[in-house]
Amino acid sequence: MPKLVLIPTPIGNLGDITLRALDVLRGCTLVLAEDTRTSGRLLKHYGIEVKLFPFHAHNEHRVLDKVLDSIQAAELVALLSDAGTPAVSDPGYLLVRACIEAGIEVECLPGATAFVPALVNSGLPMDRFSFEGFLPHKKGRQKRLEALAQDTRTMVFYESPHRLVKCLQQMCDAFGGERRASVSREISKLHEETLRGELAHLLAHFTEHPPRGEFVLVVAGAG
Repeated sequence: MPKLVLIPTPIGNLGDITLRALDVLRGCTLVLAEDTRTSGRLLKHYGIEVKLFPFHAHNEHRVLDKVLDSIQAAELVALLSDAGTPAVSDPGYLLVRACIEAGIEVECLPGATAFVPALVNSGLPMDRFSFEGFLPHKKGRQKRLEALAQDTRTMVFYESPHRLVKCLQQMCDAFGGERRASVSREISKLHEETLRGELAHLLAHFTEHPPRGEFVLVVAGAG
């Protein structure tokens, strides 16, 4: 019976992968990888040899049918993103939907993802929150923030280093500089850091200290 398993991979420390994930990978006949080089290094580190096939945002529409045929012909296929849980701000949704429609069993293992530790470390309410992922790069970015201005839930965003300062400035404009927030970077890596304070304070800090690494922003809800 063919099966697709989505396997979370470490977002920094290689030790964050689970024993169960390693057992599943050892039993796979094929691994779909967002980046075969990144996944190859992870598999080599744990002494796992398995066929890799590239599956990423630039080819997922084009190779979807071929990938479905491969899953149908195999017993166990895994999907890996570069880091974290597949389909969370990474490729995977289209494949999961197609497998469900084709009657292929789908399973997602629990494991590493960046927004959970950032949310817990923020000190902001966690009883209700919204995961916004990456904001639009250009068109619709400010409009999206304005639509969230009155949301009372804690909000979680991903952001790249070269857009972080602009993002914090836009959040100050949309939410008000006094809104509480936290910024986490390089989660589970050597230079992991979380800064907390008002948006205006965080903007001033990263304007003075150029941001490096991958970032998760957690912003308090309105009121």
